[in-house]
Amino acid sequence: MAGNLTRDEARTRARLLKVESYEVALDLTEGDERFESVTTVRFTSAQPGAATFIDLHGARVRKAVLNGQELDLATYDEDKGRLPLPSLADSNELLIDADCAYMRSGEGLHRFVDPVDQKVYLHSQFETADAHRMYACFDQPDLKATFQLTALAPRDWEVVSNAAAASVVELPAEPGKHGTVPAAKRWTFAVTPIMSTYITALVAGPYHKVTAEHDGIPLGIYCRASLAEHLDADNILEVTRQGFDFFHKVFGVRYPFGKYDQLFVPEFNAGAMENAGCVTFLEDYVFRSRVTDAVVERRAETILHEMAHMWFGDLVTMRWWDDLWLNESFATYMSVLAQAEATRWGGGAWTTFANVEKSWAYRQDQLPSTHPIAADIPDMQAVEVNFDGITYAKGASVLKQLVAYVGLDNFLAGVRDYFNEHAWGNTELKDLLGALERTSGRDLSSWSKEWLETSWVNTLRPSFEVADGRFTSFEVLQEAPADYPTLRSHRVAIGLYSLTDGALTRTKRVELDVVGARTAVAELVGAEQPDLVLINDDDLTYAKVRLDERSLRTLVEGGISGFTESLPRALCWSAAWDMTRDGEMSTRDYVKLVVSGIATVKDLTVLQTVLRQARQAVQQYADPAWRAEGMALLGGELRSLLAAAEPGSDHQLAYLQAFAPVATSADDLALLTAILDGCDVPAGLSVDTDLRWTLVHALVVGGRLGPADIEAELERDPTATGERSAALCRAAVPTAEAKAAAWERIVGGELANHIARTTINGFQDPHHPELLAPYRAKYFEQVGRIYQEWTFDQASTFAVGCFPSLLIEEETVRAAQDYLAAEERPQALRRLILEGADGVSRALRNRAKDAS
Repeated sequence: MAGNLTRDEARTRARLLKVESYEVALDLTEGDERFESVTTVRFTSAQPGAATFIDLHGARVRKAVLNGQELDLATYDEDKGRLPLPSLADSNELLIDADCAYMRSGEGLHRFVDPVDQKVYLHSQFETADAHRMYACFDQPDLKATFQLTALAPRDWEVVSNAAAASVVELPAEPGKHGTVPAAKRWTFAVTPIMSTYITALVAGPYHKVTAEHDGIPLGIYCRASLAEHLDADNILEVTRQGFDFFHKVFGVRYPFGKYDQLFVPEFNAGAMENAGCVTFLEDYVFRSRVTDAVVERRAETILHEMAHMWFGDLVTMRWWDDLWLNESFATYMSVLAQAEATRWGGGAWTTFANVEKSWAYRQDQLPSTHPIAADIPDMQAVEVNFDGITYAKGASVLKQLVAYVGLDNFLAGVRDYFNEHAWGNTELKDLLGALERTSGRDLSSWSKEWLETSWVNTLRPSFEVADGRFTSFEVLQEAPADYPTLRSHRVAIGLYSLTDGALTRTKRVELDVVGARTAVAELVGAEQPDLVLINDDDLTYAKVRLDERSLRTLVEGGISGFTESLPRALCWSAAWDMTRDGEMSTRDYVKLVVSGIATVKDLTVLQTVLRQARQAVQQYADPAWRAEGMALLGGELRSLLAAAEPGSDHQLAYLQAFAPVATSADDLALLTAILDGCDVPAGLSVDTDLRWTLVHALVVGGRLGPADIEAELERDPTATGERSAALCRAAVPTAEAKAAAWERIVGGELANHIARTTINGFQDPHHPELLAPYRAKYFEQVGRIYQEWTFDQASTFAVGCFPSLLIEEETVRAAQDYLAAEERPQALRRLILEGADGVSRALRNRAKDAS
């Protein structure tokens, strides 16, 4: 994020200005470091004679002309990214001619060179406020305008923007200021509908393209030329068509931006970005090696999430970033609803949601940095750290609860009214709630206060008495911590499950509202006590759930394998994990539960989530004296499952992917070596490029392979993904010298964003935390400087990724506290360090629980 615009500044500028149009002309043929950007913006002022500023970061400004008068370029602040605009007229025209910088951080206009063929690829990433790294603009969401882009590019490039190309003209080679300019093409794009700056876009380079059409909408799928053979465009287009059909039906408003391009771009910082009509995706979603269906399902959810943004966020946009959740929570909820209703994943999408999104939300909501869904965002630095599990997953979970409260039909009717009333405009929370109140007939003011304007997650417990095998009383207890005492109204279902012939099936279901600290459930009085009581059956509300002693014993003794449905099993896995994280269940009991029940988990997302959590539990939450035994338990079970897996199945691949990170014994490492060498490959398993890197990484961590082996593997795979994998492995070599070299590469700040991330991941390898001891002090020596000097994405990657989270000692917590107490730190940095320290404190508590 280039500047740090405050909410007050944005409100002042929005009251003053009405922006009409931008014309942006880019020359992408000039060199490797910078490109020419000429912007003409037309706008009116409510107060003639007033002054304001326009945003433009890191540029070399050649000329700025406002209403025919040249501006004093000495007033331009390159670091803050602001050019003052004095003495505005009623109607204004501003021209700014500048050279802007290509980025390697994934922000602004990012430039990448493919190591396979040395071809250059560009993509933009402007959320939250990085559009003004590419062109001069009033970079805030409520100053919408139309855009017309012109780009001069090498003749073999594709250029894609928000609108379709109106003309593409070939230009011959000619003399230029830097020598002969090679033959090029000038791309002129149609004028867009009005939109916010952060969803404008440019993608350019020799991209491979697949085109199609659906329901009158031109569709495009793009990826790098060297990845073209791996692009499964048919699957992507299938999900795209299903998404458009579903959203057209439920939103009642046709897709508003003409064509729809989806571009898989290199070194992308996020999963995807909802640029209007020009959606960019993480390139890892082009699968060059075999993946499980769970990964394909995840890609489908991302495709549908970004498509939902075309309405939530792009057509109707939040006024300011306080209401970021209006974009992200709704897109998350609607993407899962679309996946459940319109794709082959069906109701399993909600099982994935319960295990992935809600787990993320629960974890985020219990950090010291927790915040309401409708957050208070005073400036741009504050919003950058709010792209989190609350804004996305808690918000979507709360919307699921709201749908249960008002009914799906009423909810969708309110959404349709909201779009029709506010199309092309900006909104606040009250606008959406008003629409939903009108269609549902319910007053949502108290719901909003409870769910959107408060923090933390409630805990629900069953409390009952039993005589002669039947309930004589039954209550649901609701808890909240003293610091966040809100007790909310929950719509919940309670399921009673009994074991019969090894199958755990639901014998009774009760749905009710839970309000306050104690809620009696009269319908269960007299019911036979089952083997398992599941509060929040069907996952209607957002709350942590506890299991009573009998229910937990049923699961640990193997009952979790008996569920006939995936969602209740997933909810029980989630409850057990929450109890482990909160110190109500020992790590070794959780791991034993996983070992006893994982063989019967058919849902791949649940399988991979549970195995990842079990590995984390052993590495961070287990008593160190039991850690080796815990790793051996996981490794032994996964090795057995791998041997017994159906040849060529997704489960076989998932078992090996989970086994590699826990393979620590000599026998386990020998098996990985044999698979890598091709001597003992399980039947049906293809040891492809990415799986080879998984094995190499595990063997490097285990001390079986070293730097020469890493370089040999990179020679086999000299691609961008190969370079990232090699960086991960180099940093993971378990020697003091390798850690020192990785640290110097990280803090030097010269690494491209994706190489930096993988280097940090390898450096922070959990198998050898003792090698990281010297870097606790070094982290706190460097983090302030880095946060001040680097771009936000780079700095936050370092602040989070290099925090000494694997040094699970009181000294780490004290070091963080001392650093924050020494002087006033930026609020966003303070938040990230508090979160890191909280993770260490939780691990210390859980280790003590496990040891007891």
